[in-house]
Amino acid sequence: MKTRYLVPGDYMADPAVHVFNGKLYIYPSHDRESGIPENDNGDHFDMNDYHVFSLEDVESGEVTDHGVALRVEDIPWAGRQLWDCDVAHKDGKYYMYFPLKDRNDIFRIGVAVAGRPEGPFVPQPDPIRGSYSIDPAVLEENGKYYMYFGGIWGGQLQRYRSNKALEAAAFPAGGEASICPKVAMLSDDMLGFAEEPCDLLILDPDGRPLTQGDAERRFFEASWMHKRGGRYYYSYSTGDTHNICYATGDNPYGPFTYQGVILPPVLGWTTHHAIVEYKEKWYLFHHDCVPSGGKTWLRSLKVVELEYNNDGTIAQVPAG
Repeated sequence: MKTRYLVPGDYMADPAVHVFNGKLYIYPSHDRESGIPENDNGDHFDMNDYHVFSLEDVESGEVTDHGVALRVEDIPWAGRQLWDCDVAHKDGKYYMYFPLKDRNDIFRIGVAVAGRPEGPFVPQPDPIRGSYSIDPAVLEENGKYYMYFGGIWGGQLQRYRSNKALEAAAFPAGGEASICPKVAMLSDDMLGFAEEPCDLLILDPDGRPLTQGDAERRFFEASWMHKRGGRYYYSYSTGDTHNICYATGDNPYGPFTYQGVILPPVLGWTTHHAIVEYKEKWYLFHHDCVPSGGKTWLRSLKVVELEYNNDGTIAQVPAG
């Protein structure tokens, strides 16, 4: 199929996508014209609500907008900036995990709960204890749920080591191991961590950790995890080099071995995605800034079919 824009009348980005009740549900961030100048902290991405979308035919079916599912003003501990979220389902309830800056301008990860996949979602009074940074993505595996998270620069991951806040942000030297994304099992009630988050290690094909200077391959943000044929696929954005890359492993914690680029750079500074199987086909959901004329803070949601090679590697998707 050709790449398809899904919500031409509005700006949506950073999609999380799941199959619930036989439909595809899309949970994107909602871009808006905030008037805030662009900077490396991402202050111009001042999103203040989430919409939920669903569809049954990826190639040509109608996309249903279920309206606003959660607003900044609904969240008791809110400061500003609702960035990329994800949703998981357990025992008839749907749990939305969202990054939001608290009143001290520190990103934490919150939880909101609904009885339907489209919401509305009711937020918990406090963020997850011990949470930090951005871009939560949740994998369900044999009744266990694993959250992957983290983002550098505006996502604040460089401010932490071993789950402790630093006095000042710190980056490894170019030849040192890169900053890793994080993974933690969720508690049985889905409202917190069941364990301390740990590093998700990404190795090169020779078994060495990717280095901070390896900007074409190392992690920056936008974690996503899916499983196919017994193999775990961890995919992510390289951020300032604008690739969507992936690595594979044999368990949810890794380590993961780098495999290649899924999507080369598109128009726009950020790149963010989800991968999902639906009706025996695989799809890559992502965004670009073509409809807004290249305004990096006004991104548009799109989808294209994803193909796998016979050896289980992913065929690279053309940027257009």
